[in-house]
Amino acid sequence: MPAKDYASTRFSGLDQINTGNVKNLHVSFTFSTGVNRGHEAAPLVVGSTMYVVAPYPNILYALDLSRPGAPMKWKYEPNPAAASQGVACCDVVNRGAAYANGRIFYNTLDAQTVAIDAETGKEIWKVKVGDINIGETVTMAPLVVKNQVLVGNSGGEYGVRGWLTALDSATGKVNWKAYSTGPDKDVLIGPDFRPFYPSDKGTDLGMSTWPPQAWELGGGNVWGWISYDPDLNLIYYGTGNPGPWNHDLRPGDNKWTAGIFARDPDTGAAKWFYQWSPHDVFDHDGINEQLLLDLVWDGKPRKVLVRPERNGFLYILDRQTGEVLFAKPYGTVNTINKINLVTGRPERNPEKTPKTGVVVRDICPNASGAKDWNPSAYSPKTGLLYIPHANLCMDFEATVPNYISGTPYVGAELKMKAGPGGNAGVLTAWDVAKGESRWEVKENFPLWSGALVTARNIVFYGTLDGWFKALDANTGTLLWQFKTASGIVGQPTTYRGPDGRQYIAILSGVGGWVGAIVAGDLDRRDTTAAAGFVAATASLPDATNKGGVLYVFAIP
Repeated sequence: MPAKDYASTRFSGLDQINTGNVKNLHVSFTFSTGVNRGHEAAPLVVGSTMYVVAPYPNILYALDLSRPGAPMKWKYEPNPAAASQGVACCDVVNRGAAYANGRIFYNTLDAQTVAIDAETGKEIWKVKVGDINIGETVTMAPLVVKNQVLVGNSGGEYGVRGWLTALDSATGKVNWKAYSTGPDKDVLIGPDFRPFYPSDKGTDLGMSTWPPQAWELGGGNVWGWISYDPDLNLIYYGTGNPGPWNHDLRPGDNKWTAGIFARDPDTGAAKWFYQWSPHDVFDHDGINEQLLLDLVWDGKPRKVLVRPERNGFLYILDRQTGEVLFAKPYGTVNTINKINLVTGRPERNPEKTPKTGVVVRDICPNASGAKDWNPSAYSPKTGLLYIPHANLCMDFEATVPNYISGTPYVGAELKMKAGPGGNAGVLTAWDVAKGESRWEVKENFPLWSGALVTARNIVFYGTLDGWFKALDANTGTLLWQFKTASGIVGQPTTYRGPDGRQYIAILSGVGGWVGAIVAGDLDRRDTTAAAGFVAATASLPDATNKGGVLYVFAIP
């Protein structure tokens, strides 16, 4: 699975590559996908085979690691509907595949989930889970839990109602589907639902916290990461922003958007919920990764959930109950004064709250958040969480959109800019026990790559201008870097090859929301393009170019 384990640590116990020899890393082999869009997937290694999922048209490649140069064993072409490209909010990306029981499972942009025989590349089943005609797409990496393939949808910017569904891994049959808005029966809220905070308790809050019928177009899409605790038998996942972005049009908390659910994977029944951003006003999807750690908290062992959230706060929750134990900014934040640990609710700065027809300037963080989807990594050896994130602010004007099925439903005009200091990206090493930053490395462009940390205390990540870097996990010292052909928005992977050697793999290929100016050939003079991101990345075309290439490194 892309996160390495159900706890989503992205920590590898492999130890051949260390701080002394990492400087000797050289390219072992490369592979071109032939696609010039954002490559956000993690290469997946099972036995002697590497599986790579490309952006649309979502071809799945199997590479033979047992042979020199890792030649292609087979490829599977799902032939997704071309029209799905037109309703993809933020590039035609795919975040990877999952393996279980001899099968590879992944999603296509046109909202289909497929099961492929991992050995032969033959299609076992393909199931349509969404409808592109109303703006539904699927870009997430599925997670397989107890023979359930968990899949969520994208489309919050199209007035699409969010959901998570569980497919039977053997047949593709839908076992359950939990919506993020609407009546309790649709959200799978029943007698076992016990949220910690009073604001999340009540009947049919997925309707009553919205204007009449607004929940039907309410967003809350599940396009990010899922974690699983087998001891508690709970899955954890976040829900996206409410729609439209203009909050004046949807008074109320807008449940169950911009929050996190704990559910029983067997039935989908909700156990608890916590809302990161009640009545979200900034497009702060709550879909980021959640790391499941067992820590000593206040002198006692505690099962916690650690989350670097899009609103700029690093949260620690009790993952049994949903109680917020800790919340502190890890980046530049002027939108929230603090998180009230008694109520669990953010105390917002009214001066930075958007208003219809008024430009509110210098809102930090911006709409993509202090950190977007790109996952962090945690090392049990250092006790540090390595957070690749952005340092961006924005000017925001709320507008009034009209809903037309399958077309954008946003209601905002934005211009983004680098935050304090002028650097748009940061890698932060966060001491989870002490609740503070240990060190940070500033980058010129926003970081959109995931992170990886290894047992020999090396952190790997990529930059938007194409540098793949290795840092000392204790100090942040740069140990090695390699310039790839295109900007990196992918997820690093390390594995032991059939020859017993340790390898590091990354997909290079600029794109995603942050790289739209390059991948989509946007005009840098239009500072509102890509929902305002072009204003913050106008110099990116001078620093990198399109191109999808897999790079795999090893010590000679």
